[in-house]
Parts: sequence; C-alpha cells; structure tokens
Amino acid sequence: MVTDTHAASAFYATPTGAMAAHLLRRRLARMWPRLDGMSVLGVGHPAPFLRLWRGQAARILAVAPAPNAAAPWPPGAANLVCTAEETALPFADLSFDRVLLVHGLEVAQSARPMLREIWRVLRDDGKLLVVAPNRTGLWAHLDSTPFGQGQPYSSGQIERLLAAALFRVERRDTALYVPPSQRRLVLRGAGMWEAAGRHMAPRLAGVTLSEAAKDVYAAVPSSGTRLRRLVFEPAGSAV
Repeated sequence: MVTDTHAASAFYATPTGAMAAHLLRRRLARMWPRLDGMSVLGVGHPAPFLRLWRGQAARILAVAPAPNAAAPWPPGAANLVCTAEETALPFADLSFDRVLLVHGLEVAQSARPMLREIWRVLRDDGKLLVVAPNRTGLWAHLDSTPFGQGQPYSSGQIERLLAAALFRVERRDTALYVPPSQRRLVLRGAGMWEAAGRHMAPRLAGVTLSEAAKDVYAAVPSSGTRLRRLVFEPAGSAV
C-alpha cells in the first residue's frame, strides 16, 4: 500500500475530514453495531474508525502501510499500531474475527495478494469490511482527500476482486453523498445531503462499503511461494 499516512491524518484533522469520518462511522456502526469480545484488525488508515469498538472488542490492532510511519493511536489508548507490507501481515493464521480495510484497497500495489493475506489472518467465520472510493462519486475525483488517491471502484468491481481472493460479498452500503467541500453551509447540512443522496442519487455516493465472508470451501492451494505455505481448513467437518 502507498497510503500517505501523514496526509490522511492531516485530512481527518480538518472540518471536512471530521465530517467525513463522522458520516462513515455512522454507516460502519450500522453494519457492525457490536463486536463484543472479538479481535479486530484495521488495515490502511483505520484510526479514525476503530474507536467505534473500543470498550467492546477484546483487542484492536491497526496496520499502516510500510514504509510510512504508523498513525498515532487516539489519546488515552494503548499504542496498538504497526507497519507492515501489504502482502506480509505479521500475524498468525486465523487471528482475527473482523478486518476493516479502509484507505487500502484503492492504493494497493498488489490488491489480490493483499486480500489473500487478509483471508489468511481472518478466522473462518470472520468478516471483512472494505471501504473504497466509488468511481462515480465526487470524492474519487478530488485528490486533496484520501478518497481521491489510487484506483476507485464500482461495487461490482469490488465484488469480483473479492471473489477472486476467495471472499463472498454478503452486504453492501454507501456513504459520503455530501460534496467534499470546506464551506460551513455544506458541512452543517451534511446529514441532509446524506439522506437526500441515498434516496435520489445512489450512484453518486463517495464510498462503497462491502462486507464479505471467507469462501473457505472454494480455497485451493496457490502456486505462489507465500500462499503455498498456508494451510486452509474448512469451517467445520462433515458429519
């Protein structure tokens, strides 16, 4: 991944970034309202969003793209952030119940190998939630925000990419219908923009959210050196 962690942190410190984080957290909370006792991993630049599950999850970790410096953890929380290559996550197989990928897929240098690496560290009954810029939305065309970096995707493209990495999309959502503006009038009316956009212009969402499950029965050994070492096991045994 080539996410500019410092630039992303600076964006979320602005009024526009704070508004975008608030709107996205609302949608994330609808998809994953409670993660009690779970192990959660954030990949990319997840710090503005992982706070949703503090006090619920048993552990929360974040991986920032190497060679960037890891973004600071929210004040008052333990520093559980590390850097790693997108295709070499420093975790054992089946380590996490939930993985949030945000500001990661669109800037991945090797999207499918990265998703397969997430597949490896995700438990068989775990879920992956991908937040990615929508190619028909306004945010993907403004490079002054993290959503305007890299390759935007349609929901269909994300589904096909996930299927190729042995994931199965189960739910979708959208967010950021409000224009990427710094004007106070726009920021104050962000809620109205979101409500109107969802009903009147669904294709203009700034981001798509795709929740996917591991398709463990479709797993086959890879010809790649790293994946060839992995052991894929079905979720349960036949009776």
